[in-house]
Amino acid sequence: MPFAPSTSCAWPSNFAHKLGIIVAASRKLAQLPADTGHRNARLEDFIMIRSSGLTLAGLLLCASVTFAQAPAAKPAPDGSPGPSVAHDTHEGMTVLADPYSDRGRAKEKFGKANPVDVGILPVEVFLRNESDHPIRVNLDTIQLEIHFQNGGQQDIDSLSPADAAYLIAHPKGPSGPKPPRVPSLSLPGGDKKAAQMEEILSPLALDGEIVAPGTTVRGFLFFDLARDMSLADTSVLYVPDAVVIPGNKPLMFFEVRLAKPGK
Repeated sequence: MPFAPSTSCAWPSNFAHKLGIIVAASRKLAQLPADTGHRNARLEDFIMIRSSGLTLAGLLLCASVTFAQAPAAKPAPDGSPGPSVAHDTHEGMTVLADPYSDRGRAKEKFGKANPVDVGILPVEVFLRNESDHPIRVNLDTIQLEIHFQNGGQQDIDSLSPADAAYLIAHPKGPSGPKPPRVPSLSLPGGDKKAAQMEEILSPLALDGEIVAPGTTVRGFLFFDLARDMSLADTSVLYVPDAVVIPGNKPLMFFEVRLAKPGK
């Protein structure tokens, strides 16, 4: 006999109704008049195959409808990236690093204050505390370790948003002062263009050294790669100074390789 469709899935009502009519009619046609006392075996086999195929088609339709209605995967509540992003985890702390070495991607994030245009690598850093105690991370000691093909290594500190903004505003270096034609009051800081760039970068920069239990602190660090973005693939984000408070119990250092998968 043909197998019966499962009732665990909500079929489209019209299709289920028509399918039931077809199967019932097929079974009736498979018999000869009652006075003969015989059955048409060949026709019955054909009808069985046909009705089974229709039932299978209904099941496939049900599965496709269920799949289409399934909700899409949602990002983590704290905005953390997925597991494919490079990270290092131990002692209840996870450090994730997402380098924006692609010019177009960085442009979407920073607009006219794009660090990649002047050879600065922005790295979005996520500090996730999965322990029961607050953790303090010294942001000033975070470095980017650049590993060269010849075996050499160079450690560079991150730039402040103000320093990165200045390099973005003046990619060819500072220009000499020009005497104003009309005397005017000087603005605080004296560099309006750099100040505009800093207004874009500062809200996106990594800030706040205390990571409360069950929370994530995120933001960008900026590293000057002297216009060679290929160095990002051989670099490691080094986080040496994290402690559990109270008690200032030090955690082992974190190292996150920025190389893309497959490299």
